[in-house]
Amino acid sequence: MKIIFREFLKYKFLNSLFMGLSIGSIFIIYTPLSPSVYSAGGIILALSMLGIAKLYYKILHVEYFYRISLFVELILLFAIAYFLLFGQNYTTALIYYISYQATFTFGSYLVRAETLFLKKPTLLTLVDVVKQKGYLAGMLLSYLFYKLLETFLHVSDKNLQVYDMNIALFIVELAIIMYLLRSFQHKRQV
Repeated sequence: MKIIFREFLKYKFLNSLFMGLSIGSIFIIYTPLSPSVYSAGGIILALSMLGIAKLYYKILHVEYFYRISLFVELILLFAIAYFLLFGQNYTTALIYYISYQATFTFGSYLVRAETLFLKKPTLLTLVDVVKQKGYLAGMLLSYLFYKLLETFLHVSDKNLQVYDMNIALFIVELAIIMYLLRSFQHKRQV
């Protein structure tokens, strides 16, 4: 399996765009959770990251990088779909929180793997620049989206605003998965 760099850049841009778009909505969705959930989640996150780090010797291969990246994106797609189907409530907040924590669990691994597999400083620079552009674009679009809802469409209910944003996030997440699938090419066995 090998990385198709042009497609990988599109994937990383959209992935960062997603993060920029989602920042504001996460805090609204998390509202029903108590502070103790965050503490417990932080402990579980740290332990999970420790466990993943101890597996690096087994999972620092392109195939695992692809599989784990896809797994992380599918978790986010599930969380968004659940929110869109069931709306804002405690269970949704918990599922959203757990989903994000699960993605953060693999965050260090994905950064390490990306550095290992791309190797060249010029490629890593391009990826980081594209990621920052995506994040900034996501934050700007998020701001404009919420202002559009408030000012022109007169939607002042934060829960409705976040629901509408999650429709956009669902579409972006589908595009992310599409570009992730295009970013990796399976080597043919002869």
